Amino acid sequence: MSTCERLGLGLRTEPPGHHPPVAGTRVAGHVLDPMLAALYSRLGKAAFATHAAGLVLFRVNDEVNELERENRLESGSPLEQLALPVFVFGGESGLAYSYATVPSLADARGVQPVVLVDTHEEPYALPVASNLDGFLDTWSHYLEALVTQPDYARYGSAALTFPWGVPELLTRDRELVESLRAGRFDPLMKKTESTASWVSQVLSAAGP
Repeated sequence: MSTCERLGLGLRTEPPGHHPPVAGTRVAGHVLDPMLAALYSRLGKAAFATHAAGLVLFRVNDEVNELERENRLESGSPLEQLALPVFVFGGESGLAYSYATVPSLADARGVQPVVLVDTHEEPYALPVASNLDGFLDTWSHYLEALVTQPDYARYGSAALTFPWGVPELLTRDRELVESLRAGRFDPLMKKTESTASWVSQVLSAAGP
């Protein structure tokens, strides 16, 4: 939030409901990540960097629960084609990408990693953080890098894509790096040359 305000990228928030979702409860059949629950105890909805990349979190208040609606999969949903179930919580404005946690990959504390889900053609997911706090931290550093691009004024977020264009930023998250090395996300990732190259770039930037 402070990065959006400092860079003048735009920010909209709504207050939480009187009874926000609690960590560990089930929403649309998924166990709710504790960090996501903590976020919704502070915000009922948020749109970060509305003048640029535009990360929008689903609305959850006393009248609307978009987490429940968006994760209640109907027959034929592209998300059903993923090898592991994911729990979507937001996305980039105007694009068919969403961000999600992966309940089955939770650590001993119940904290779930975050992936970028692409449902174009063959659905797949790309790991971006070991937890929600790490994701928001990395994404804020991405915004700082984005506005320094020479063609940012002309192309906006297309001047530097997340996470493809910033593999070095993901190395700040050492737990994510180790999970990539261990292949924990392999079932979710598309087996393509571009994906393999991107993972290689992240691991190379991370060093030994």
